[in-house]
Formats: sequence, structure tokens, C-alpha cells
Amino acid sequence: MSSTDAPPARPGADRAGAQRPVLAARNGVAAVFALNGLAVATWFARVPAVREALDLSAGGLGLLLLSMSLGALLAMPTAGLVTQRLGAARAVVLGAALVAGGMIVAGTSAGLAGFLPGAAVGLFVFGYGAGTCDVAMNIEGTTVERRLGRTILPRFHAAWSLGSVAGAGLGAGAARVGVPVAVHLSVLAAVVIVGTLLGARSFLPEAGDAPAGGGTAAARRASLLAAWREPRTLLIGLLVLVMAFAEGSANDWLAVAFVDGYGLSEAAGAAVFGVFVVGMTIGRTAGTVAIDRWGRVPVLLGTTLLAGVGACLAVLAGSGLVAIFGVALWGLGASLGFPVGLSAAADEEDGAPARVSVVGVIGYTAFLGGPPLLGLLGDHVGTLRALLAVPLLLVPALALVPVLRESSRRVTPAGARDRPRAPQG
Repeated sequence: MSSTDAPPARPGADRAGAQRPVLAARNGVAAVFALNGLAVATWFARVPAVREALDLSAGGLGLLLLSMSLGALLAMPTAGLVTQRLGAARAVVLGAALVAGGMIVAGTSAGLAGFLPGAAVGLFVFGYGAGTCDVAMNIEGTTVERRLGRTILPRFHAAWSLGSVAGAGLGAGAARVGVPVAVHLSVLAAVVIVGTLLGARSFLPEAGDAPAGGGTAAARRASLLAAWREPRTLLIGLLVLVMAFAEGSANDWLAVAFVDGYGLSEAAGAAVFGVFVVGMTIGRTAGTVAIDRWGRVPVLLGTTLLAGVGACLAVLAGSGLVAIFGVALWGLGASLGFPVGLSAAADEEDGAPARVSVVGVIGYTAFLGGPPLLGLLGDHVGTLRALLAVPLLLVPALALVPVLRESSRRVTPAGARDRPRAPQG
């Protein structure tokens, strides 16, 4: 049979073929998110050991953690431009390489040498790499979400949480059997960089392209500046700031707070942090179904309230078991704010990388200011009581949730862009 006599390709087959690269990219993005979560949780699970090795007060530990947050915040304003110029895959690999190098330097400086400046430098590099990787993988994630035409970004963040569960579990086990911090962080650094290299190979080739309207550096900068003048983008960023504080406070201080406030061992404190990230994982996995069924606004109102109640229980319960239940509620409630905010920022494809970058910069301000502020507050009222700042900020943030309402201009799935979008359910 000649080529001219061949039967026409079926539309379903065409759509399936168009979706294969998107599904491969989905898997690659999920792997990169998981590895990033593994790296971050590995560090935070060993914070009590680092504090002991460096003999730091709560305020001193807060200042050390500030170096990591400062690195992340400095990376954020340019990470969107770097991703547009290099592509998401290269930007993610660059970020992961910095994360791995920072883990090794911080772990070696604290665990072997007891050298505070070296640990601070390592954490700065770690933070800079994490900030770059965070923006790049979220830009790729929002691109995949638009191509699939359904809510999926929270599930990528669920993969991050699964990586965090693994990191917290490994951290608790390493602390229990006495694995040196330097050895632990160095081994995990190697796993992170190799895994990221493999995952980034399946990213969509379109990700990271210049925004519509010009591919020059000047056009990219103009797109970023325009995003900083959009009221909706700034309000989303403010909401993400509060939700990042609710999440980041637990990442930074939960293990230490339960060690200090409830008299737990270092290993048990790391396990409590693991409870938090399990709650985050469940919320981010189930949250996509809830959002597609009921919409962002009602779901985020409910989860934000849940986070506030959980944080209050964690601090005020008095009983260890009730407090741990509160930690689980806290994780469940704080799970959706950050990813849903980024997803909302990318509702319109034109300029989406710039908006995601802007929201990321604003959100990461919480990671910059949170650790030292809570550390200084902890010096006066105790580390555990300092965490009451979380529900105090969540209550007024409820007024910002309506800004996340879905845009009517979201892109339909790949291979189906000329058809009306099927109802979600």
C-alpha cells in the first residue's frame, strides 16, 4: 500500500501521541520535586545535631538559618530570567548542583570542624541553589499543568513532601544510630544531583522559552517588571508569603521546638517533623481532587483554618500525643497555599514564568525573615511558644484567599486546544 493510500490517523491516537511528552515531563518534574524535598528535609532533620555541634542558642541558630534563606531570596529575582534563558532543565540541574555542594560544605563545616562561618557559607550556597531550582521546577510544573488541562501542581508539591518524608525518616534514623552529619549530608548530596540529572532529561523542550512578545533579554526583563505591577500577582504573592511562613516555620523550628518544649530526644523531634510532612503529603495529594471539584477558594479557606487550629494545638496542647495530632493538622492545612498560589499566578500562559518568579520572590521573603524572627522571639518566650506567630498571621490571610479564583483563560490540554474544556469532576 502506498503512502497516499494509508488510512488517516485517528484523532485519539494523535492526542495520545501529543500527550506522551507531557506525561514523561510530568514524571520527570515529580522526581525533581521529590529530590528537592529530600535535600531540604535531610538538612532540617539534622538541625538539632548541628545546633549541638556548633553550641548555638535559639537566636544564634536563627541567624545561621538566615544564611540559607538569604541565599534563596537572592536567587529568586533572577531565577525566572535564568530559567527563560537556559530552559527549565538546565536551570534545575544548576540549582541541584549548588544544593548538593552546599550540603557537603555545611555538613562538613558543622559536623567535622565545628566551623560556624563555613556552615553559614554552605547554607547560603544551598539556599541559592534551592531558590533557583524551586522557581525553575515550578515553571516547568505550571507548563505541564496547562498542557494537561487539570490541577496537578499540588501533586508535584506532594512529591516534594514525599521526598521530605524520606529525608525526615532517614534523618531520624541517622540521628538514632549516630551517623555523623557530614557523612549523612554528603551521601544524600550525591543522590540528589544524580537523580536530578536523570529527571530533568524528560522536561518539555518548550519550557523556559521566552514569553510571547519577544525573546531578547530586554523583553524578558520587561515581562518581569510588568508582573511586579500587576495587583492580582502581588496579592497572590502576599498570600503565598503567609502560607510559606506557616510551612517554613515548621520546617525550620518544629524538631527543635518539640525537643525544647516537650523534652523529646533529637530522633523523636525529627520524627515529629516527619508527621508534619506526612500531613503535607496527604493534603497535596487529595487537594487536587478537592480543588477540581469545589474550586480553589473554598478549599483554601478550609485548609487555612485547619492549619491555624493545628498550629495552636501543637503549641498549647500540653500533651505530647495531642500536640502531635495538631502537627498533622498543621501540615494538612498548610499543604496547598504555596502550590495553589503559584498555579494561580500561571493561569495565563503569556508571562507565566515572570509571574511565578514574582510570587516566588514574595513568598520566599517568609523564609528570609521567619527563622531569625522566630529565633529571637524564642529567646524570650521559648521556641515552642514562638510558633504561635503562625496562627496569628493565618487569620488575616483568609481575606486574601478570593484572589486565587480561577481564571477563565487557562490553556486546555495538549492536542485539544480547539475544543471546549471538559468539566472537571
